[in-house]
Amino acid sequence: MEAKLPRNLGMELVRATESAALVAGQWIGLGNPFEADRAASQAMANVLETVRIDGRIVLGEEDKPGHDLPLHSEQAVGSGEGPAVDIVVDPVDGRQQLAQGFPGAISVAAIAPRGAIWRPPHAIYMEKIIVDGTVAPYLVDECMDAPAAWTLSLVARAKGMKVNNLTVFVLDRPRHADLVAEIRAAGAHVMLRPDGDIAGALMVCTPLSGVDILMGTGGIPEGLLAACAVKSLGGTLLGRLDPQDQQEKDAIRNTGYDLGTIFDTDDLVKSDQIFFTATGITDGPVLKGVIYHGEKADTNSLILRCETGTRRMIQAEHRLGKWIELNS
Repeated sequence: MEAKLPRNLGMELVRATESAALVAGQWIGLGNPFEADRAASQAMANVLETVRIDGRIVLGEEDKPGHDLPLHSEQAVGSGEGPAVDIVVDPVDGRQQLAQGFPGAISVAAIAPRGAIWRPPHAIYMEKIIVDGTVAPYLVDECMDAPAAWTLSLVARAKGMKVNNLTVFVLDRPRHADLVAEIRAAGAHVMLRPDGDIAGALMVCTPLSGVDILMGTGGIPEGLLAACAVKSLGGTLLGRLDPQDQQEKDAIRNTGYDLGTIFDTDDLVKSDQIFFTATGITDGPVLKGVIYHGEKADTNSLILRCETGTRRMIQAEHRLGKWIELNS
């Protein structure tokens, strides 16, 4: 039987995403996504070290450009006391949006009991389909191989909508050219973003966000974070490893893993004891960005607790002098 996680752990975790967002917000529109991510990662790491947990990073940031980022895979975090937990983080989800001053950049973290979050074998990318709780009962494994039009028809029926009223979140990558063409041929709308598919997952599961489904291939750490959020919000994710070159494909096969395996949200996170937090960096459909005014700054955060189905929105005001003193 897994140990019970403290119910205030979400409030501890949101301090980490707030700190990362406050630091990253100082880089909005400056055109330097790597330095922004490095600074935000260090700010998040500093806060996590103060949390009373025996934490371990499931997947870190070593695969991102700039290999000197903190928070690596298997890294121990926390005070070393308290419950043993898995942690997945993304101090800046949407680095290009932040660098260009575009909407949708957020800071994200999730915690679950030790051993609950899946650890993929030598893989970097996964193919994903994400839907909300209305569509979740109808999503089937066949959607992973079906034409986009077939899946979109399923979503439209579940939502009582027409396909030409659906909006699909897709990362703006060359690998998605055929997928985008299929979606448009079916009559649905496409929301293309340069990155930030965790924010995309949150949009899918947020009423009135204007996004109905996420499709396409993205990073596995982002997929794990999305799974924590989507499971907490009652939606679901279908996924499959999607190696982007022969070297990645061979490394996965050498572990004996079947590349055809399709997994769902419960395969990725095998517990309901999930805490997920996100803090806005730049304005988006789900969270407002950091606002600096004089010696203060405002943050807007989301805390999800899967076990109770609770969704909390946190609006916080920070006195920057005090915050810098405590976090420097």
